[in-house]
Amino acid sequence: MESVAEATSGAIGSLLSTTILYPLDTCKTKYQAEVRSHNLQKYRNLSDVLWEAISTRQVLSLYQGLGTKNVQSFISSFLYFYGYSFFKRLYLEKSGYKSIGTRANLIVAAAAGACTVIITQPLDTASSRMQTSEFGKSKGLWETLSEGTWSEAFDGLGISLLLTANPSIQYTAFDQLKNKILAGKLSKNRGAEPSPQALSAFSAFVLGAVSKCIATCLTYPAIRCKVTIQSAESDDDEKDEAEVKSQKTVSGALYAIWKREGLLGFYKGLNAQILKTVLSSALLLMIKEKITKTTWVLLIAIKRYLFITRTRLKKS
Repeated sequence: MESVAEATSGAIGSLLSTTILYPLDTCKTKYQAEVRSHNLQKYRNLSDVLWEAISTRQVLSLYQGLGTKNVQSFISSFLYFYGYSFFKRLYLEKSGYKSIGTRANLIVAAAAGACTVIITQPLDTASSRMQTSEFGKSKGLWETLSEGTWSEAFDGLGISLLLTANPSIQYTAFDQLKNKILAGKLSKNRGAEPSPQALSAFSAFVLGAVSKCIATCLTYPAIRCKVTIQSAESDDDEKDEAEVKSQKTVSGALYAIWKREGLLGFYKGLNAQILKTVLSSALLLMIKEKITKTTWVLLIAIKRYLFITRTRLKKS
């Protein structure tokens, strides 16, 4: 019951945060997906994507693929939180420990993330293609997936699995920064009576945001490659079939970015990625915390109702 409550509240939180930030996510994804030489770029900055939607009277197209993204986001969050809660409980039962250590926690999180990615990758690929389609020309989920082969639905799976290491990098950065701050406090209070040291709520929030930024910066080239691999083909691009296929591989995407945009091209759209990631994480956790108790009460009520109904049916 606890795993289901955690999974449900996490999934609802993810659903709401995805919907609220979706226009920003669409602009970011379309901007990241464009791989062209500087003098041929359609989008010079993120605002150009937004202006294109406004000038062509396709503002609602900023929400193209929202349904698919929400389905993917809901399923991903449910599977992740359920898997994390399940693996964590399993570890504690098998090990006999009362609490889970840092290393074990990272392994459990990575295992839950990997399982989630493998199951939801076709939805992730479809939502990326729908977002990066020309405004007003996005297709439905089934049509988007049926255009290619089954293996193409798993485009970018390797990079997606690699990106499950992002939380591990974030936690390591957070831990290192936290230790330095606490060490500084201890040196200032030398001679005073020793007491347990802890970060203030504000310091923890700032360190959490900084560590998330560090993790995003380190993994961003992989994020950019993933978007490039999964993006829809633009009508403006004049590429032969072999070039298009080569760009759908990791090595091909890396080469295309390097050739056309240089080293800085691997970090194109980084500021938008950080903004979206930090806002999304904050919204998700805030909403999840607010509805976890309500979800738990509802699940208990449903369970009790089903039990009473079953009892009445047996008596009758």
